[in-house]
Amino acid sequence: MKKIAVFASGFGSNFQAIIEAVAQGTLQAEIALLVTDKPGCKAEERARDNNIDVFAFNSKEYENKKAYETAILQQLRQRGVDYLILAGYMRYIGPVLLENYPMHIINLHPALLPSFPGAHGIADAYNHGVKVFGITIHFVDEGVDTGRIIDQFAFHSEGHESLDEIETHIHQLEHQHYPTTINKVINA
Repeated sequence: MKKIAVFASGFGSNFQAIIEAVAQGTLQAEIALLVTDKPGCKAEERARDNNIDVFAFNSKEYENKKAYETAILQQLRQRGVDYLILAGYMRYIGPVLLENYPMHIINLHPALLPSFPGAHGIADAYNHGVKVFGITIHFVDEGVDTGRIIDQFAFHSEGHESLDEIETHIHQLEHQHYPTTINKVINA
């Protein structure tokens, strides 16, 4: 069974969806580690509630990105992690992890790439007035949301929904499709 590490920076609702999918058997993997750059966040609480090891770090305690990614890599290697799963991790992945996990880092983006990359994909799409919203699951490379697309899932807007309603629908798509898509990739 493949071992995954989930990276999250906040609330962790997609992390929770992954935990539940593993428990239900729709994601055949072992969650070996949660990596978070926000010690004390809700995602960390979710990990501890489910007996999942946590590596929580404060980037300011390291000299640079290379230093904290090297510390993360050591944690990943100790646990024999096969894939890195980004679930609301709000840091760019640098060369240390990219070189050690080529085509083994998966990200979830809340817009239909290549449109609306970056941290505010939902709001950017909404403010642009798009009629089709969705999510993109892709491999991570050195760019910002530029990696090879694995899959996309979309829905049409009726045009009268609030931003909050669109965000809720996006999160439903994420929770439904991210774990099953991860499963397809890691168990291909």
